[in-house]
Amino acid sequence: MTKSDSYINSKGKVVRKSNLFLLAILLLLILAILKILSDVFVSNVTLKYAPEKAYLYVSKDHSLNKLIYQLEKGYYLENIESFKRLSKLVKLQNRMKEGRYSLKKGMSNFDLIKLLVNGRQEPLDLVFKYAERVEDLSGFFSRQLEVDSSVLLAVLSDTSIIGPLGFEPKTIVSMFIPNTYNFYWNTNAYELVNRMHNEYLKFWNAERIKKAMDLRLSQIQVSILASIVQKESNKNDEMPVIAGVYLNRIKLNMPLQADPTIIFAWNDKEIRRVTSFHTAIPSPYNTYTQLGLPPGPICVPSMQAIDAVLNVSKHNYLYFCAREDFSGYHSFAKSFEQHQQNATRYQRALNSRKVH
Repeated sequence: MTKSDSYINSKGKVVRKSNLFLLAILLLLILAILKILSDVFVSNVTLKYAPEKAYLYVSKDHSLNKLIYQLEKGYYLENIESFKRLSKLVKLQNRMKEGRYSLKKGMSNFDLIKLLVNGRQEPLDLVFKYAERVEDLSGFFSRQLEVDSSVLLAVLSDTSIIGPLGFEPKTIVSMFIPNTYNFYWNTNAYELVNRMHNEYLKFWNAERIKKAMDLRLSQIQVSILASIVQKESNKNDEMPVIAGVYLNRIKLNMPLQADPTIIFAWNDKEIRRVTSFHTAIPSPYNTYTQLGLPPGPICVPSMQAIDAVLNVSKHNYLYFCAREDFSGYHSFAKSFEQHQQNATRYQRALNSRKVH
């Protein structure tokens, strides 16, 4: 052994330089392992500028770069570089699944990657309250879910799909019952339609179906009438009375003369005062010129409006108009003469407010 291969340490012992080299290698390995363990298991999700929970959205054909952009933009991670290293190491690009994922403070890179690889997404509570046309439905659901609005619109207009369910393009909106629903974010158009059809069947239980039959109305006809009632009043206690007026008119073969159907026919939400000009529009939704119910709902009626029709008030009213106090309630009349008096008071109130 030459002098260059060894040296004497402070205790007077001879130490070979090869042992020092191995020790250095071992130390580097330990540091590397600690670094890897740090990248994998140390808490990294901080949600620095977010509340206790935030969400990552991974769409179909989503790239790893887009995912990292979301993480960087939201300042969700303490150390983004460690996540980049580990995600490339485990080939996350090819393994992550689409969905909506919940981020929580204290999660490690391992926790996050396991979430994405296993597809453990968190469903969302979708509150569906109102829509008028099928385009509104498509737009609403596309804003809440990954589903493309144009694809959903095409599905809802395809008679080969909705026909077997009992609907056509003019009536399909009646299949959607306003409520709060639990959905996965990546629900597609076909899954959405099937889900809403199942919810429709649940809503139309035996009791509701019997009540519709007692009124000699189909479920869709109930929804059509309920949509008119919905547009006429937002007062739940008044809805059954308004439904009764329209059913009385139908029995007497009188036109419904429902102003909301005229506004729907014009597709103009700016109309505030329906005039003879508006009621001259040639349309199957013109209930001034066409007898009976229009061919489809003029909005998605609420559960309350549907039940108001099914539990209609029995009376002899044939007319109603808004009260002049603008309370949202209506004045009802059995005769046209009484209705004219009510209407005159309301027209004067409109004129005083310069509503045209």
